[in-house]
Amino acid sequence: MKQVDVPVLICGAGGCGLGLTILLADLGVHSLAVERNAQTTDHPRAHILNTRTLEIFRQHGLADEVYRQGTPTAGMERISFRTSLGGDGPLDRQLIGNLDGYGGGALRARYEADSACRATNLPLMQLEPLLRAAAEQRAPGGTRFHHELVSFEQDEAGVTSRIHDHDSGEEYMVRSRYLIAADGGKTVGRALGAEMEGPRHLRKMVNTYFVGDLSSWIDDDGVLIYYFINPDGRGQWAGGGLVKTGPTRWDRHSESWVFMRELSPDDSDEMDEINVVARMRELLRLPESFQPEVRKIGRWDVQGVVAKKYRFGRVLLAGDAAHRHPPVSALGLNTAFGDVHNLAWKLALVLDGQAPDALLETYESERQPVGARVAEWALHGFRMRSLIDQSIGLAPGQTEANRKAFERLYSDTPGGATARAILAEAMNIQRIGPQAHDMEIGYAYEHGALVPDGTQLPARDPMAGIYYPVTRPGSRLPHAVLERAGRCLGTHDLVRPGAWTLFCHRARWRAATRAAANVTGIAIDVVVIGGQGDYQDVEGSWKRLCQINSGGAVLVRPDTHVAWRSKDIPVRPAAALEDAIKIALKR
Repeated sequence: MKQVDVPVLICGAGGCGLGLTILLADLGVHSLAVERNAQTTDHPRAHILNTRTLEIFRQHGLADEVYRQGTPTAGMERISFRTSLGGDGPLDRQLIGNLDGYGGGALRARYEADSACRATNLPLMQLEPLLRAAAEQRAPGGTRFHHELVSFEQDEAGVTSRIHDHDSGEEYMVRSRYLIAADGGKTVGRALGAEMEGPRHLRKMVNTYFVGDLSSWIDDDGVLIYYFINPDGRGQWAGGGLVKTGPTRWDRHSESWVFMRELSPDDSDEMDEINVVARMRELLRLPESFQPEVRKIGRWDVQGVVAKKYRFGRVLLAGDAAHRHPPVSALGLNTAFGDVHNLAWKLALVLDGQAPDALLETYESERQPVGARVAEWALHGFRMRSLIDQSIGLAPGQTEANRKAFERLYSDTPGGATARAILAEAMNIQRIGPQAHDMEIGYAYEHGALVPDGTQLPARDPMAGIYYPVTRPGSRLPHAVLERAGRCLGTHDLVRPGAWTLFCHRARWRAATRAAANVTGIAIDVVVIGGQGDYQDVEGSWKRLCQINSGGAVLVRPDTHVAWRSKDIPVRPAAALEDAIKIALKR
């Protein structure tokens, strides 16, 4: 049987697997990604790409094309809760509430101060072809669709995997140093017996991708997602929802949409291409003349699980293979990109012999707590959804009582005023979904490829709306605007893929960095800010955020997380920097 030898085998070439392929290629690491499906996905599925993901894409030259294809900021300012989209009855087309989201509306100034990147909305069926094209350009021959990993065995030196080529019917072996599971938990994790903690089967989701003209009933081009609670329905949370999916228009004239419906686990109602249009029209109060073209129906169970372990010898889990949770705050695919951003540079150093295999232990110690926190957060948000129904006074199956509850809500009476005030409180807590700014960029690593400096973990906003930038080791590098030769650059723009970066104020660090680089073999860029440095802090943002004195320095890893900082210049700066790198890399 033919054997292929490759440093890294990736099982799965969805968003997570393709992302890892690209990042490894940019670091000079040869990989092979095998995907059992013949093509990229034909369903929108995940769609919101948050600030942190766009920072990663920007570092690797992908952001411009994602922004070009994705939703402009003006098209994703808020989410809106309504009774229906159409209809002319007294309770039709009533506003339940709006929420700014994803850096839009009143959130914009804060989000723009914290990052050079804004969120966008690009359905996975458009994102995956973009990533595939980039992967095939940067790693020719490195992705094989319609090739399925059938089995694998690992030993002390590597992993031997059996791959089935569905086109030719042939099988071949792949020998790799490491195997990365980016398969959504479908194959590798099950074979490993990876234990997933958390609740399952919380809801059944039915997402219908369709083409249709809704422009006659849309009155707000800034809404990305609509949620509907029908007064005549069963009182179930968000009886349905709509998200626009473009692909070229991102206003009321969006050519395609996804209709979202949540069903209880014991609900016997099965949606199919025949009845889904009728259900959609019923919920949204649309006329018979609305005849959308159903392209795809996707079904999945809502769960909130995370793997107890991310590493099993030479096999590592990433993305949905490691964590699966409700789509609250759109943290699924975005967390997957965070996984591979953390993993890629570590694999590169280990494979190049610049770091021991022990460095890969830090992938689990850093990312598993993030996955667990994201799953916990999403479950909180999922549970909070029922508060809207409760605040209005809705109950499943109580059609007449539910209608009266809505009539009271919109009545000009003291009871109506109280009902609206209670609803406003319930709506406010729904910000846990679209305003989770700190969940997106504020996560920090406590134990891993870093040198703790003895400082306490700073307080974080428990509702995750406010991000507090810090340079404490393990934290994401704060965004600050610097100027060089009349050109403004963000601090993240100065961290190259695969390179470490030292941010400091004194040119004396240059010689120390060269000495440390010579000893460790690690590429380190130096950014001297202020004084005689190459970069000027004209807005004072770095001074405000750096948390070091004029002689100090901040060492940043290739994934833009802080590895080490010194508040003042050490007596022997080269030795201190050398020691920091060795400790971070587990040498």
